[in-house]
Amino acid sequence: MDAKSPNPPHGSRLRIFLADDHPIVLSGMKMLVAEDPELELVGEANDGPKALRRAIELRPDVAVFDLSMPGMNGIDVTEKYLEAQPKARVLVLSVHEDGAYLRRLLKMGVGGYILKRSATDELIRGIHAVAAGGLYLDPAIAGRAIGRGVQQVSIDSETSPISELSTRELEVLRLASVGHSNKVISAKLQVGSKSVETYKARAMDKLGFTNRVELIRFALSMGWLESAEP
Repeated sequence: MDAKSPNPPHGSRLRIFLADDHPIVLSGMKMLVAEDPELELVGEANDGPKALRRAIELRPDVAVFDLSMPGMNGIDVTEKYLEAQPKARVLVLSVHEDGAYLRRLLKMGVGGYILKRSATDELIRGIHAVAAGGLYLDPAIAGRAIGRGVQQVSIDSETSPISELSTRELEVLRLASVGHSNKVISAKLQVGSKSVETYKARAMDKLGFTNRVELIRFALSMGWLESAEP
């Protein structure tokens, strides 16, 4: 039987800050963080003003903010926090499943968006992804950002950054930008998973992208997420 890996040293654990005004939700998140030996809870808050003040003081590796908090909502907290600490990493927890909040927060620079109903399964994965500099979208909300679908993708200008992409590469890239896995993209476009990987790799290479964060920012600049239902 393989021996379990020892817990990482105290100083090497990711420092996490949690803010939610619902005691049960906050307690649940604290338990999830406590169960991961790579995470350390350094602070918590149950209202917006306290969340902002404490997050700025503690400078956690990842701050998790509830979108709806008394005194100051999560959007305002996030905006002011990122103004104070532009390089901070934020993950937002929300009950809202529409695309409007997601688009607004992505433009602010948040690293993750997770629905409360998915927190048990997605929170820890999201924290690790955001801490690593990635972007994590709850699978339940990511698909909504596809808007009108790949059928309406078009290249209107020869000078567009995407003018060198084939139609299939563009379809794959747009689907990938909203969080669909290679398996899902393969089913949607009725092509093999390996082909999806090839199309995505070619498109990323042509655009000079090295990670999904760059892809999401590009998707926003292209308006790919703007057609999602509010």
